[in-house]
Amino acid sequence: MSKKVLVITNHRKNRSPGQRFRFEQYLDFLEENGFEITISFLLNEKDDKHFYNKSFPIIKAIILLKSFIKRYIEAKTYNNYDIIFVYREAFFTGSTIFEKKIAKSKAKFIFDFDDAIWLHDVSEGNKKWGWLKKPEKTIEIIQLSDMVFAGNKYLVDFSKKYNSNVVLIPTTIDTNYHIPEIKAKTKNQICIGWTGSSTTLKYFENFIPTLEKISTKYPGIINFKVIVDLKKTYPTLNITTTLWNLEKEIEDLNKIDIGIMPLPNDKWTKGKCGFKGLQYMSLVIPTIMSPIGVNTEIINDGINGFLASTEEEWISKISLLIESVELRNQIGKAGFETIKNKYSIEANKKKYLDSFNSLL
Repeated sequence: MSKKVLVITNHRKNRSPGQRFRFEQYLDFLEENGFEITISFLLNEKDDKHFYNKSFPIIKAIILLKSFIKRYIEAKTYNNYDIIFVYREAFFTGSTIFEKKIAKSKAKFIFDFDDAIWLHDVSEGNKKWGWLKKPEKTIEIIQLSDMVFAGNKYLVDFSKKYNSNVVLIPTTIDTNYHIPEIKAKTKNQICIGWTGSSTTLKYFENFIPTLEKISTKYPGIINFKVIVDLKKTYPTLNITTTLWNLEKEIEDLNKIDIGIMPLPNDKWTKGKCGFKGLQYMSLVIPTIMSPIGVNTEIINDGINGFLASTEEEWISKISLLIESVELRNQIGKAGFETIKNKYSIEANKKKYLDSFNSLL
């Protein structure tokens, strides 16, 4: 007899990187092992565009009302499930009404999160509505849960203050999907690349002055690629962003020769799960990351990638990779081995399945 799981999330499948690499890529494996999965999301493609842009307030209010009604009706079915899995939150506002209903139901409650979401962080399109959020509700959700999946040790340590049943599930890579492209031994151009979303683009933009210095140091040799979900031009780098596209995602990433993940050192970034770096490394792309949070666990500096804090370190380590194809190959291959052994679906799927089974 199959075990029934309701997955509650905000976005449709294949829309959100967090969803894709936290739980969506495990769903087939769970189904192969006796779980019947039902996915419940709130934002369709049309509503998504309005919800995260500066649309008319009335449109956003209608989306919120429609979403609340969906969740309210759905709550009547909670007892029909063996496990209810919530990614980040069941509803957009500061309310935990639906998490409380889950906790009171017959179903076991798994809560999964991959950022320091107990801190206040609102998308650009919804800043004026930030008062509706109550990020501290994350603590209450953790307390209500039967099991918590946290994406790194920083998040695990925070969760264990409020719940004893916490499992570290890293953000993982499907190595059957991330297929590296064999690059030419010698290239006239070296591409330095960054990938992310409109909400994290600020980290790339803050790093532009460093990239300008790299470009000046290596005239005619360097080009840049920024893969993101909006169109924008950066004249000083002579680029326009490449719009993220699921069908072309791996093809676009494979054009990068050196992958970067610069971050400021703050409470929010300490909770990040290093996903950009993991993607680069899975494609044998030598990777440089800020030594923030889980990045220091992923990267063994100088072995499977580089860590850089100051502008001088960034320029020095990018320069090493620009000037040596052998070093790029060596670091890229070591990074791939790290993904395969620690951050791939294959390396984590048994732990993921065992966690579900342990609740039943």
